[in-house]
Amino acid sequence: MLKLMQRPGKRLIVFTRYPEPGRAKTRLIPALGAEGAADLHRRLTERTLATARRLATLRRLTLEVRYAGGDAALMRQWLGNGLHLRAQGDGDLGSRMREAFREAFEEGCYGVVLIGTDCPAIAPATLLSAFTALGDNELVIGPARDGGYYLIGLRRAIPQLFEDLNWGTDSVLRHTLQIAAHLDLRYRLLEQLDDIDRPEDLPS
Repeated sequence: MLKLMQRPGKRLIVFTRYPEPGRAKTRLIPALGAEGAADLHRRLTERTLATARRLATLRRLTLEVRYAGGDAALMRQWLGNGLHLRAQGDGDLGSRMREAFREAFEEGCYGVVLIGTDCPAIAPATLLSAFTALGDNELVIGPARDGGYYLIGLRRAIPQLFEDLNWGTDSVLRHTLQIAAHLDLRYRLLEQLDDIDRPEDLPS
């Protein structure tokens, strides 16, 4: 049975947004139009959640969806009941991620992995590798080919990892690793995968 926020422990957090045309995947609107970009975001989210649910049925972990846009009723109408939903809150991406980790660890979690929904190649084995890596590392990162990352996992709250970064640029991974080195963190990099963020990322 799917474990949904029943107890502290390991937690998988999925960041997404309600697929409202004009507000979802805005950098893809020039190529796909507002409706097409929102539809792609919808499909990517549903694919990612299916992957997350498969892992949650096999491992003792909780699954949480943090959303932007819309509201809890619209999210349940879209994704169904049985999901633990939380609004992402205010601030830039780093602030919202930092808050998600802070709350998870304050609630008793000891291993937390956070992913977005822009990486269609992510698989249950990728997520399992991230949780396994947290056994020996304080930080695990799934690097994206565009210079960002599609996954980040922590064994404890490390707010410095989310401060003063230029989110959405090709320097995010490099600067994150610089912060990790400065803090003398033990970390592991997972396999490099593609994100779908910009028109050039779309399949030809």
